[in-house]
Amino acid sequence: MLKGRNAVVTGSTSGIGEGVARALAAQGANIMLNGFGDAAAIEKLRSELAAKHGVQVFYNPADLSKAEECEALIRDAETKLGSIDILVNNAGVQFVAPIDEFPVDRWNQIIAINLSSTFHTIRAALPGMKKRGWGRLINTASTHGLVASANKVAYVAAKHGIVGITKTVALETAKSGITCNAICPGWVLTPLVQKQIDDRAAREGVAVEVAKGELLAEKQPSGRFTTTDDIGGLAVFLCSGAAQNITGAMIPVDGGWTAQ
Repeated sequence: MLKGRNAVVTGSTSGIGEGVARALAAQGANIMLNGFGDAAAIEKLRSELAAKHGVQVFYNPADLSKAEECEALIRDAETKLGSIDILVNNAGVQFVAPIDEFPVDRWNQIIAINLSSTFHTIRAALPGMKKRGWGRLINTASTHGLVASANKVAYVAAKHGIVGITKTVALETAKSGITCNAICPGWVLTPLVQKQIDDRAAREGVAVEVAKGELLAEKQPSGRFTTTDDIGGLAVFLCSGAAQNITGAMIPVDGGWTAQ
């Protein structure tokens, strides 16, 4: 379905971003990966996707906390792929503490990576999409873009900001052949969430599986984690012809979390 399309997926060396990159590549899209991690593992992912799906796959290690590196990522993708048709803003970090104990440097880091990078990459990629009259902008927000949780002030602020960016860009591009939507996952068992589970288990002195069950029970009525394949499948749908008039939407994939 996406043969000949070119996609940039930020934060795609693990977790949700990797799932999205795999799903887009499986549909024939060429991919620019981005993220941190072990160099050998990233190269294995890159070469595996290219060989398995017969697509071009590149990697750029841009630090998305820096505006100039966000723009450099987009320029590199345009050079190597020829154009950018799909941009998935997914990179994110987390830190948990009450606001009066929240370190300023962690606030700045989360806002830069989880929010500002989306502004910088869309700003850089949009002119090319407008010129070609087609584009798909997909932002990974979160249930925390729609509702809040205690002790996550920076993350919740950033994800609410992503919702605002998504709506604004959707309105600005409504007649251009470009759509801009946000996917709002609930609990997805990624390394980011696993760390929260491990920390909870250690803090409460319980087994990791117990902490995992408690986490789900608090928020997600389905009692099961959303998978990275679920998110990847939704991203593919948003790039399809069936979704051509879906723009400015916040789509929860949260097992009923935000229905409560």
